[in-house]
Amino acid sequence: MTTREAEPARAKPPRKTAATTARASKEAAVDPAARRRDIKLGYLIHDVSRMRRTAFDQLMKPLGITRAQWWVLAHLSRHDGMAQTQLASMLDVGKASLGSLLDRLEATGFIERRPDATDRRMKRIFLTRSSMQLLEQLVDAEREFNERILGHLTDKDRDELIRMLSSIKESLLAFGPQVASDED
Repeated sequence: MTTREAEPARAKPPRKTAATTARASKEAAVDPAARRRDIKLGYLIHDVSRMRRTAFDQLMKPLGITRAQWWVLAHLSRHDGMAQTQLASMLDVGKASLGSLLDRLEATGFIERRPDATDRRMKRIFLTRSSMQLLEQLVDAEREFNERILGHLTDKDRDELIRMLSSIKESLLAFGPQVASDED
């Protein structure tokens, strides 16, 4: 047996591609201060989102509605009578999750489910009069809430913030449809 045959097989190092080489060069070029800044930005985006959700939930509590229910009603206000499956797709939530949410909205009298005129298996979701009144209150509460948290920003600042957040959202959507939904 030769020396070469007695040696254990070694794993080949990963092949360097142009992309991995470019990425390594870019990472090495980023200074530590820029890395800390980007990490801080990620945490800040997360914290602002979490804090906004918590504060908004507190605002909605006296009205007897959750953020998820408000989100459904807001979508239905623009697409009243849409099919339950379409609504689940539009909100990017699972059918079961939406079904239990709609059960609660129906029990409180905010929506009504009706069979489709041509396909009895399909349910269409309609807002009720009480939900229309609630939506007026919610829109006013949302406007006041946004003014409290964004009041110190100029119109130009708000437009720029929308532009930047929209750009980040587009980049995230490029990861695929599973990124758009955190409820599945």
